Amino acid sequence: MPISSAAQFDRPRVSCIICAYNEAPRIGAVLAVAAAHPLLDEVIVVDDGSTDGTADVVRRFPGVRLIVCETNRGKSAAMATGIEASSNDWLMLLDADLKGLLPEHIGALAAPVFNGSAAVSISLRQNSLMLFRAIGLDFVSGERVVKKALLAEALDEMHGLPRFGVEMFMNRRIIERRLPIAVTHWLDVTQARKTEKLGYWRGVRAEWRMIADLMKATYPLALISQTLRLMVLRVDHPGRAPFAVRMRKPRDHLV
Repeated sequence: MPISSAAQFDRPRVSCIICAYNEAPRIGAVLAVAAAHPLLDEVIVVDDGSTDGTADVVRRFPGVRLIVCETNRGKSAAMATGIEASSNDWLMLLDADLKGLLPEHIGALAAPVFNGSAAVSISLRQNSLMLFRAIGLDFVSGERVVKKALLAEALDEMHGLPRFGVEMFMNRRIIERRLPIAVTHWLDVTQARKTEKLGYWRGVRAEWRMIADLMKATYPLALISQTLRLMVLRVDHPGRAPFAVRMRKPRDHLV
């Protein structure tokens, strides 16, 4: 059962980190959920050099801490900046462009870690690639619950990563420590595609630049190996969806 109240289980304190670049049309919906959620003791947004008023949207949420970077350095450096600023032992990482996010999704992502089922929790969004939904694991998912120590001891490395290499870096550390992983299916939660944000051709180019960054972080064969090793670490839990549910098509109004 999804958990939406802090009183429903004994939990550590959690810092939520959201990295954003030109997400003014989308980040408000994410913050409306995260900033009000009782599981999250602090919410930190790292504005990675946005030019579209993202920071102005964040300022509408007085309880949210805003860190503005003067230049756009990419998600890896932005994430490291947010972790440095966080004050709690646990992190919830959220992307800024989620659609359909509800309070129960926050609770469901946290539950497997805080009830002792797993050491790491990773989301599986409804519009993740079909391959990821088929295997029940999105290895580049940006929504995770992890122990801060997993990343805080490697911040210098994170600052030197390719712009979009942070999830692959995190996966390596999870595998090295053989941490049990819970995959939580987020029914009806989707992520805005770059083609939606930038237009078709600009979006396609941005997608390819992101893929190139992933290849810099991990070679293709290592990528396959990493995925298989993550699947071995995956544990069963109540929030894990069966195959038929994972493969359900996203609702048109959410894509």
